[in-house]
Amino acid sequence: MSSLPQVIRRTAQVCGSKTATCFNGRSRNWANFQERISRLAGSLRELGLKDGDRAACLALNSDRYMEFYFGVAWSGAVFVPINNRLAPAEIIYWLNDSGSTVLFVDDAFIGTVDGVRDTLETVEYFIYLGDAAVPDGYLAFEELVTSHPPVEATRRCGDDLAGIFYTGGTTGRAKGVMLSHRNLSYNVLQSQPILGLVQENTYLHAAPMFHIADGLGMMVATTMGCTHAFVPAFEPRRVLQTMQDEKVSHVLLVPTMVNMLVNHPALAEYDLSRLQQIFYGASPMPEAVLLKAMEVIPHISFVQAYGQTEASPVVTLLGPEYHTTSGPYAGKLTAAGKAIPGTDMVIMDKEDNPLPAGEVGEICVRGDNVMLGYWKQPDMTE
Repeated sequence: MSSLPQVIRRTAQVCGSKTATCFNGRSRNWANFQERISRLAGSLRELGLKDGDRAACLALNSDRYMEFYFGVAWSGAVFVPINNRLAPAEIIYWLNDSGSTVLFVDDAFIGTVDGVRDTLETVEYFIYLGDAAVPDGYLAFEELVTSHPPVEATRRCGDDLAGIFYTGGTTGRAKGVMLSHRNLSYNVLQSQPILGLVQENTYLHAAPMFHIADGLGMMVATTMGCTHAFVPAFEPRRVLQTMQDEKVSHVLLVPTMVNMLVNHPALAEYDLSRLQQIFYGASPMPEAVLLKAMEVIPHISFVQAYGQTEASPVVTLLGPEYHTTSGPYAGKLTAAGKAIPGTDMVIMDKEDNPLPAGEVGEICVRGDNVMLGYWKQPDMTE
C-alpha cells in the first residue's frame, strides 16, 4: 500500500456500504465517498491542476475537509493544509511559498482570505466549502463534485509527493515538510497494530484537521474502513455530545483537551459507553491529568504518541498496557513509549555517537516514514 488512492479503493471495495463520514446531517458511505472524491479530482484537473501542483485548504474540521485531502491526492496534486490559527501574514507566506494554485475555504475564513487576496501570488481558484450562498469570486465545492464524472485515480505513488505540512517558524520561517504517499501510508501500517482500530469503530476529528496528528488518525481510520465523525473545532460540550450521538469509539486529543474534558462539570451527563480509546500526544501529558482521566473514564484505554511532522508523524507509541498504576507494566505513565515497528531509533550525543540507555541526547530516527525533505530548502534538508 503505497498510494492514498489505493487506500480509498480498497476501503470502498471492502466497506462500500458502511458509513464513511457523518457531519451536519450529511452521511456518506465509502462507495459514495470514493465517487465524490473522484468527481472532485476530475473538476480540479479541468481547472488545470496537474500532477504535483499544490492545492491548499483553510477551514475548520468537516467531512468536506476530508474530501479535500483525498480528492486532491486522487487528482495527482499535492495537498497543503493551512493552520487556521495563523496571522494573515503567515497565511500569505504559506500559500505563496507552496505555490498553491487552488485554495479551499469555509465560512470561518472567507473574510480573512478576502482581506489578503491581492497578496496571493499563485492562487487562481478559490473554492467555497460552506452551504450558504457562494461568495463572489468563489467556486462551489458541491457543484465541482456533482458537475464532473468520476475519473481514474492518479498513478502517483511511493516516493511521489502527496502533501506539504508546514511546521516550525519559532526559529525562523516555517518549513514545508514534504511527505510522500509512502511516508503517510507506511506510518499507518507502523501505528495500526498498537492503535488497534477495526472497521466497526467510529473515529472523531476533534483535533484540528490541518495538523498531521489528526492526519494520522484520519489515515488509520480510513485504511481500516471506520466511520469518521467531526466537530468544527474543539469545544468540550460539543465533543461530549458528538461522542454520545455518533457513538464515537476512538479520538485523538492533545493533553490540554484531555484536561478540559475530564474536568468538565457536565462529563457525567453524557453517555460515553461506546468510547474505547483516547490517543494523545503533541505535547507532554501531565501525570495528574492522565491519572484523572483513568479515574473518571475507567473503561477506556489510552495510547500516547510521540513524533514530529517530519516522521509522518509517529515515532514512538506507549500502548494501553503501560497505562496502569499496578502490575509489571506500572511506572511508565510519563514515558513516550517504544519505537514503532519499521524504524531505527537511537539517542546520540553532539558528535553523533550513540549513547547508552538513560543518557540524554538527540533522538535520531530512520525509516520509510521519514520525510522527503523541506520544500525548497535543500540545505536545511541536508
